[in-house]
Amino acid sequence: MKLYSYFRSSASYRVRIALNLKSLPYEYAAVHLLRGGGEQLSADYRRICPDGVVPSLVDGEAVLQQSLAIIEYLEETHPNPPLLPDTAVDRAYVRAIALQIACEIHPLNNLRVLKYLKHELGVSDEAKDAWYKHWLDNGFAVLEARLASDSRTGSFVYGDTPTMADLALVPQVFNALRFKVDLQPYPTIQRIYDEAMRHDAFVRASPEQQPDAE
Repeated sequence: MKLYSYFRSSASYRVRIALNLKSLPYEYAAVHLLRGGGEQLSADYRRICPDGVVPSLVDGEAVLQQSLAIIEYLEETHPNPPLLPDTAVDRAYVRAIALQIACEIHPLNNLRVLKYLKHELGVSDEAKDAWYKHWLDNGFAVLEARLASDSRTGSFVYGDTPTMADLALVPQVFNALRFKVDLQPYPTIQRIYDEAMRHDAFVRASPEQQPDAE
């Protein structure tokens, strides 16, 4: 397998965790999202991913995009250890939390949005950071209430082993810490993040451990 990744990309981070948890070896191909206007927009990379985003995973003849779809593919082709629960209702619960993060929280504070706010709309750095914090706090407040009140929450989002939901949560918390968002209002989220970062698969997937880390 070959993973096209950027060390700080949340979506790439999710896939790196999944590959590590399933002990799947892969080649790391760095795609710098800022250098030269963004290597993801180059003609060479667009031949791999026409959307010009990371991650992309190449597995033999298959070329896969979108992090959660890639994780589902890995789950189907390499089912152990499982990243989804046994029952349909619990699988839906885990997927819903992963999608809540990936579709409701992350898109409003990803690099493309922040660059557009600053460079196209002329928003100041202070206003851009306020935008980031507003939408992250908004999403984390809902997520914290959900996790704190659900009996399925354990050491991780669902029970005591990592699932797809944790693969979405950990990169989002990393971003929050990077932007100095106060996590005190979100003790359950903080606790799950701390537990995850005691596991080698999560540590090895972290941005600072990647070959293109700056």
